[in-house]
Amino acid sequence: MIPFLTALTAHFSCGLFYAFSYLRDFFHIVVDWWKASNLQVGMHQSALAGFEDFYIRRAYLRVQDCFNRPISSPPDTWVDVVERVSNDNNKILNSSQFKKFPKICAPFKNVPCAGIGFAPPPGLPCSYNYLGFAAVDEYCTPRVIQSLKNYYASTCSARIDGGTTSLHAELEQVVANFVRKPAALVTGMGYVTHSAILPVLIGKHLHLEELLRENIVDGQPRTHRPWRKIIVVVEGIYSMEGEICKFPEIVSICKKYKAYVYLDEAHSIGAVGTTGRGVCELLDVDNADVDIMMGTFSKSFGSCSGYIAGSKELTRYLKYTCPAHLYATSISPPAAQQIISSIKVILGEDGTSRGALKLAKAHENSNYFRSKLQKMEFDVLGDYDSPVMPIMIYNPAKIAAFSRECLKRNVAVVTVTFPATPLLLARARICISAAHTQEDMVNALEVIGKVGDMVGIKYLPAEPKKPQLDECRDKVEYFRFKSRKSFRIIPPESVHNVVFKVYLYTCRSWS
Repeated sequence: MIPFLTALTAHFSCGLFYAFSYLRDFFHIVVDWWKASNLQVGMHQSALAGFEDFYIRRAYLRVQDCFNRPISSPPDTWVDVVERVSNDNNKILNSSQFKKFPKICAPFKNVPCAGIGFAPPPGLPCSYNYLGFAAVDEYCTPRVIQSLKNYYASTCSARIDGGTTSLHAELEQVVANFVRKPAALVTGMGYVTHSAILPVLIGKHLHLEELLRENIVDGQPRTHRPWRKIIVVVEGIYSMEGEICKFPEIVSICKKYKAYVYLDEAHSIGAVGTTGRGVCELLDVDNADVDIMMGTFSKSFGSCSGYIAGSKELTRYLKYTCPAHLYATSISPPAAQQIISSIKVILGEDGTSRGALKLAKAHENSNYFRSKLQKMEFDVLGDYDSPVMPIMIYNPAKIAAFSRECLKRNVAVVTVTFPATPLLLARARICISAAHTQEDMVNALEVIGKVGDMVGIKYLPAEPKKPQLDECRDKVEYFRFKSRKSFRIIPPESVHNVVFKVYLYTCRSWS
């Protein structure tokens, strides 16, 4: 629930801003009409129109320096962020210089807080580098370099033509074994995995719910014909909320009503579970009960692209019908090798326990950072063990202040606002990595706490009102370590943040 005063001030500031912005647009139209009528100046009709154009011109350009920050280094714990300056009120940003700072960041897709700075070198970008594979790795990097020598940078062809190498075949087999499904199909981009494959699976008459991620929303319009089949699409970890779905209950309902289960593990695969196999392992769900499993390799594996895993009949069908397989260039061989090598490290096939240590460190860092933010009175969404931690800002006017003040203190924080979220649900999304040290997190927490006080975004009490809540949490923690499983823990004081989200994708048949 948004605090009443926060909601009131946010609505007032937004209303005032849009009123003056529309007034400026009105005078602009009048001036253009006068020029065309009296000065005989030819005026072209704008190629852009609608609320999106208005929002970009009047709102986004004012704060665009807080988004799309370029970097010039690997997304490691320290990154080089390019400082950008503007001489025309942020309409055009020019690169200036860099500074090097520590990073605790998440996706902006992201979260996170990382060190960045102005000046040419360094700064930190946000990344989903959950297990730290995006930097130089003693096992992965030499093999990636060797694959570049053997296969070069690109296949320059679609998979169905000449774009399939032995690495691609090995990758699909490794992925299928990792997610415990009979077969898998790898695409060149995570976004494409949804936008190209879902329409193929559903066919005509697709009904899309409003709150789904943007790439799932690309689909067909709503119709009113009888149901033919139902596909329940859920995310393992919701990217904007950091919440873990009630997957066992969802699977049970789908079994009862003969619905297909489509699990999107973009943020959960490799990040949760005792061996990194996602929410099925975390919540004790049999992979055989999930009809279609989807995931991406840009989060935990330090690479790119996405996959669909399921039955052999499913993957064979997609190979001959999915545009991402038929027309798009296949994943780069070095990127494929990075995925193969990182999965082997996670499973301990490199002969070490580094993979298990990375997973344990990622969970430890995530839970530590989340608990500290909550004690600092921030409104933090999400569940324990989730590496995604959205800090609610609510008022869009505070986005720029929070981001810029953190940056001045050498912490790069990724902020998210409309259209990625509803207008009054702006947030800073923090993603924690196994590569972050205790010192990195303490420094970032100190900066975020100070800036939070300055901006006024600490909306919650630091401690639960009832002492029984702490006792309840202790019992859950004891059960967690006794069972030796990565059991999902939801702090009692944040139970109100848990949302049961089920998105139904339905296909209606012609009668």
